[in-house]
Parts: sequence; C-alpha cells; structure tokens
Amino acid sequence: MLIAFNKPFNVLCQFTDRSAPARRTLAEFGLPAGVYAAGRLDYDSEGLLLLTDDGTLANRLTDPRHKQPKTYWVQVEGVVDDDKLSALCEGVQLNDGITLPARARALETPTELWPRDPPVRFRKTVPDAWIELTISEGRNRQVRRMTAAVGLPTLRLIRISIGDYRLGALAPGEWRPT
Repeated sequence: MLIAFNKPFNVLCQFTDRSAPARRTLAEFGLPAGVYAAGRLDYDSEGLLLLTDDGTLANRLTDPRHKQPKTYWVQVEGVVDDDKLSALCEGVQLNDGITLPARARALETPTELWPRDPPVRFRKTVPDAWIELTISEGRNRQVRRMTAAVGLPTLRLIRISIGDYRLGALAPGEWRPT
C-alpha cells in the first residue's frame, strides 16, 4: 500500500510525540493502520509525504542510491536572479559538503496554494519570490540551507513531488491511495 498525504505545516512525520507539550502528529489524520512515512518532511515544511506498509518500496523511495528527485516550491526572502539560480543548479557549499547539482527556476506565485496557518510573515520593505527547486539528495534541512547559502532565506517550503508521485489537488491533511 502506498499513500500520498499532504502534510500540513507544523505536523511531525510520525504517529507519536513524547515532547512536552506534545506536537501534532500523523495520528490525527485517519491514515490506514500499519503505514509509516517513507522519508521525512520537516515539521515546519508542507506538502507531499509518502506513507507505506512495504519496506522494500520505502527503501526504493528513500535510499540515496536511488536518487529519487524531490521537487519543492520555495518561497524565499529576497530577489531571485540568474546568479543565485545558477549557484543552486551547480551545487552549493554547505557545512557538510557541496550539494549535488539541482534544477532551479524562478516561479510565479503558485495560484493553487492553500493559505498557511499561521501565515508567512509579510514585510513591506523586503521582497519575496518563489523558486521551483528539484534535488536528488535528502540531507537534513537541505533546501533551506541551500537557499540561505545563496542569500535567499526560505519563508515557506512545499514539496510537490517525489519521483513520479505528485501532490496534485490534495488539501492539507488529506490523503489518497497511490
């Protein structure tokens, strides 16, 4: 079984949380019994999370040797220019080494987006923009660190695809068998 889930902002990619106070988890979304997240999506990120009860499939989706491309829509603070996009495409030096080349392009504000709760902070004097970024690695907080390294701090991060699997029209908290 494979489930596509639109993980809302500030939800953990696990079914329990032992921290105090407890945070929101996958347990509140009525997902089928026996599935678990194939990979991760940060607490403060949104979008496509795949869940499965098949360990072989989970490995194929998450093992770095399979290099499943993951595509994100990233709202960043600042002005996106060709130099910054080129840097993302060539690979960015992070504290744990240089990233693999990515695909990056400027993106108009996506019209099919849902409002985020709480909303992204708005500052009249600081511009923001959107980037579509595709990576084939899965380092901890990689997209946020990559955009920051080129001078574009991430404000909002939404994963829209993993390999051939797409988020589609799922609203936050909704899921479908895939």
